[in-house]
Amino acid sequence: MLIRLRNCCRKQVPYPANGGDEYQICRFESPGRHVDPQQHSQSWKQHPVHLPCVDRFTAQNKPQLANLGITHVLNAAHGPQHIDTGPRFYNDANIEYHGVEASDCKDFDLRPFFRDAAEFIHVALRQQGKVLVHCARGISRSATLVLAYLMLREGLTLVEALEAVRRHRNILPNAGFLNQLRQLDASLARQRNKGQIALPEK
Repeated sequence: MLIRLRNCCRKQVPYPANGGDEYQICRFESPGRHVDPQQHSQSWKQHPVHLPCVDRFTAQNKPQLANLGITHVLNAAHGPQHIDTGPRFYNDANIEYHGVEASDCKDFDLRPFFRDAAEFIHVALRQQGKVLVHCARGISRSATLVLAYLMLREGLTLVEALEAVRRHRNILPNAGFLNQLRQLDASLARQRNKGQIALPEK
């Protein structure tokens, strides 16, 4: 998956449902196209901000990450029982790393990691970085953290984020993660109604 963000007014933009593995969220003003990271790495470099969400194999391919200009990696399946890369794995690639040791099961509480993960992504993007977010298959844990980021730092509701993503990418957060995102959505809605939320400056 690929999120492209630009610092422009927040609005929904209709994109063609091309069946590819790319999604573009609300802040990118010109229609995009499917980008295969292996075949079209140069086209990734034409855009200033990229947030791809992929599986373990891409995340462990350091030459490919270097070719794509990835500067930050968020591993939503960190740990010896999952995908045990860690910051040392990326030392020679000059990539900043953040790991979340999460299991893809409905009883796992991912909520305590939402804000730290969102902040990691946000800081990287403010630095004009390219952030790769991954888990094992790129559809549940990593997708949940990307959705939480869009809600917390980009001001989207859960429905807006899910609709925009699913126009361009099949994701499948498990039932427990979706319930946790609903709880986050309700909490943010209450804060918005009370005037307690101000979106950060881009």
